[in-house]
Amino acid sequence: MNAVSTSVRVPDARLSQPPPWNVLVVDDEPEVHAVTKLALRNFRFADRQLNFLTASSAAEAEALLRENGDIAVMLLDVVMETDKAGLELVRTVREQLGNQFVRIVLRTGQPGQAPEQQVIAAYDINDYKEKTELTAQKLATTMFAALRSYRDMRTIESNRRGLERVIAASAYVFSHEHSQRFATNVLEQLAELIGLDRATLLCRVPREQAGLPEHFRVAAATGAYRSLIDRNADERLPPHVVASLRSACANRRHVFGDDHYVLYVSDGRSPESLVYVGEGWNMGDLDHRLLEVFCTNVTIAYENVHLSDELFDSQLEMIHLLAGAAETRSYETANHVKRVGLIAELLGQLYGMDDRTTEALRLAAPMHDIGKIGIPDSILNKPGPHTEEETRIMRTHAELGARLLSHSKRPLLKLAAEIALSHHENWDGTGYPNGLRGEAIPIGGRLTMLADVYDALGSRRCYKEPWPLDEIRAFIVEQNGKKFEPRLVELLFEHWDRVQAVRGQLPD
Repeated sequence: MNAVSTSVRVPDARLSQPPPWNVLVVDDEPEVHAVTKLALRNFRFADRQLNFLTASSAAEAEALLRENGDIAVMLLDVVMETDKAGLELVRTVREQLGNQFVRIVLRTGQPGQAPEQQVIAAYDINDYKEKTELTAQKLATTMFAALRSYRDMRTIESNRRGLERVIAASAYVFSHEHSQRFATNVLEQLAELIGLDRATLLCRVPREQAGLPEHFRVAAATGAYRSLIDRNADERLPPHVVASLRSACANRRHVFGDDHYVLYVSDGRSPESLVYVGEGWNMGDLDHRLLEVFCTNVTIAYENVHLSDELFDSQLEMIHLLAGAAETRSYETANHVKRVGLIAELLGQLYGMDDRTTEALRLAAPMHDIGKIGIPDSILNKPGPHTEEETRIMRTHAELGARLLSHSKRPLLKLAAEIALSHHENWDGTGYPNGLRGEAIPIGGRLTMLADVYDALGSRRCYKEPWPLDEIRAFIVEQNGKKFEPRLVELLFEHWDRVQAVRGQLPD
């Protein structure tokens, strides 16, 4: 596995100036506002200026704090509309507003009314100053300390929230096991992770030959980029973004520009790599680090998807082979059971069932006749009609298959057991083994019966040749409301060509 963690920054002349620090001055004396602004007019911290907000009362200050969640420092007078207006505002800020970030510097001209030791012990303030001691230099020193503390607290909080988002986004990606949805899920979580409101896209890059590919084909996209799916990104994106694409692919590392980013991800096993492209305006170092951590997790998840797909495909192939062999003791019927699964899935979708359920049908329906594994060859492959006793033995395959599958705790095999037991129940109640009628027959059994009969009639068996299409249609019409649920028959005929296409994709 190759978890890429390196990146390169692309300089850009369009860098924006960092925003100023918001400082709230709360005092009922206009002269204090003027002097504070004058003393700090040239102040800089971390290459950022100050932006002053002013209030002459605790009520005005509270309103400003509610409107502005990014006030870094509050220079607060104690005595304003009441003798303890400033102290009461401290309680409001910390307890009611829940703002633990703003650094509160208490300034008082009447220290006797608010003794320093008592105030610091009882109120959540960060500094205490008498107005008479606050020279321009000491005010600047106080501001440096307050802003440094605010910056560090915000950094810690951003890291904490960022890691929470990475964990949440990674967990979501890990929860989706199917590769056909994987790319879209990653893009959606990527946008959520760093708060992007712009489009993102993904290119799959083949590694079948040395050097860079001629084109970067878009495999998945969100937002306005959806129109680029299955098109060449290098023919649609701006030249400087395409240059970053080529750089990321050539050097196998992330590229961060000032108006875009390219993330390189590879699982080290597949002949293809994944390159995620999106617009990331004003992303900071924290965003870059979060993206790199997320990419590492995506790399792990991507490899797990490959491993899971390989294991799943192997298991599914074995199921199809066993189910096919059970039907006639011949591997030639493996495609029949595959088709039954695909047709049952299609009919389920047309019936209005959700994707998870219809996918389960596709996987479970092929096992409908697994019970035939217990039927003697002399009966199973008899070219002529069965005797009454042979028919009785043949019909036991439904219950036998259900017993074989019902021992599993897996939902998929439980569904397969239900289908095995019910796929010979007729809509009018004349079926077997339990004589169920109408909607008392599980929907999986109803769907699988129609899919199985439709496909079996068109297939060659030891006891018959394939039926012509018009005879298959005539039989289904004749059994409508008897063997088959009328609504399912209606859907089959409405979408006959789509069902026929399944046979074309997987011929005997």
